[in-house]
Amino acid sequence: MNKILALLALAVLSFQLASAMTINSVSVDNISPGTEGVIRIEVENTLNELAKDINLNLNFQGLPFIPVGSSSGGVDELKEDDEENFAFRIRASNDVAPGDYQIPYVLTFRINSGPQTREGSIGISVNAQPELSYSADIENPIVGRQSKINLKIVNKGLADARFVSVNLNPSGFTLLSEKEVYIGTVDSDDFETATFEVIFTSEKPKLTATVEYTDFDNSKKLDEVNLPTKVYTQEKAIELGIIQRNNWPIYIGIVVVLMVIWLVWRTIRKRQRMKKSMER
Repeated sequence: MNKILALLALAVLSFQLASAMTINSVSVDNISPGTEGVIRIEVENTLNELAKDINLNLNFQGLPFIPVGSSSGGVDELKEDDEENFAFRIRASNDVAPGDYQIPYVLTFRINSGPQTREGSIGISVNAQPELSYSADIENPIVGRQSKINLKIVNKGLADARFVSVNLNPSGFTLLSEKEVYIGTVDSDDFETATFEVIFTSEKPKLTATVEYTDFDNSKKLDEVNLPTKVYTQEKAIELGIIQRNNWPIYIGIVVVLMVIWLVWRTIRKRQRMKKSMER
């Protein structure tokens, strides 16, 4: 009999623990590195009795967040099937990595059977986005000569740009390499370069490209890039000192002329010697 009563008591206690104070909902402001936001937590009394001395405490130890104000909140009592909202303002550190985090909590309260404790964690996300900027460098910018276009991609944002690819649209030049270059990941506060082999056919080429990448939210992004370029004719490049004039044809011509003169002079001298020998 005593064993049966003990089992019944255990069943009642288990039911009370299952039907207890619960975290009903959690909402969090959009939080980025170095910014503040509010966590709103709704606690519901699913017990069949009055709960008293309710206290909710968040534990930020070892996490890249600090509470702005208190990390705990409380209410004197909560009736059956009632809810109470708790709000906590937090600040994310400047160097926090974007991603998902778990914040442990401890919920304490009192009911007729005595003090109760519930532990768990709530999930929040730190959001950030890549911010790409572009610049171009041209090696050997001369019409008619083989050149290279180096498209530099700088990520000034707080999140990585992933699955980055560059598709170059030729205008005023002929592509010698593939028109699409896959880069992969451009890390936050870093850069990558896409290089294309080309021959310029115009003094006024247009450097246009489409850059495709995936942001922090796994959304695909497209950037249309239009950059100014400057290309020179060979004559202008020589005038500006970008390249040196090729004087080898002149040097070769001088050597050829000297050789002809020497051969003519040698022939004349030979004839003169032969003439003198015949006059003797």
